[in-house]
Amino acid sequence: MPTYRRNHVPGGVYFFTVAIAERRRDLLVRHIDQLKAAIRQERARNPFATLGLVVLPDHIHAVWRLPPGDVDYSNRWRRIKCSFSAALPRGERRSVSRVSKGERGIWQRRFWEHTMRDEDDLRRHLDYLHFNPVKHGLVSRVADWPHSTFHAYLRRGVYPENWGGVDTTIEGYGE
Repeated sequence: MPTYRRNHVPGGVYFFTVAIAERRRDLLVRHIDQLKAAIRQERARNPFATLGLVVLPDHIHAVWRLPPGDVDYSNRWRRIKCSFSAALPRGERRSVSRVSKGERGIWQRRFWEHTMRDEDDLRRHLDYLHFNPVKHGLVSRVADWPHSTFHAYLRRGVYPENWGGVDTTIEGYGE
């Protein structure tokens, strides 16, 4: 089994991609209220600031700032995933390995993390995160996707209403 090396910067700002096991399903948007409740519950127990978030049908992109001295994003994600899974009815497909370990089959076991290097890195990741629904062909304008912090940034004047249409190019990112 591979050893995953995570970067841990106390009080750091991190970009995450967290995906469900069956990437062609719409589980996250279909159960958006349960997902929001799981995130709120974890934030109440173990605070973190959400700088950016977009929920797509089969994955989430998030940018979090952890409190000073805190590096424990992995357990936060584990608890969010567990809480969300517990709120859903059983019945998903599970591998033999998951069955033997008593695991649900909702989430991919791992997630992707990137530590922000500077303000420009943060801005580019927020742009990527907010543009993701257009990239995946879910909407033709970022403003049309309801499950995104784009709307909060729009209200604060960070982005114009027409930012992120199908003609926008966000360079240097992939999944």
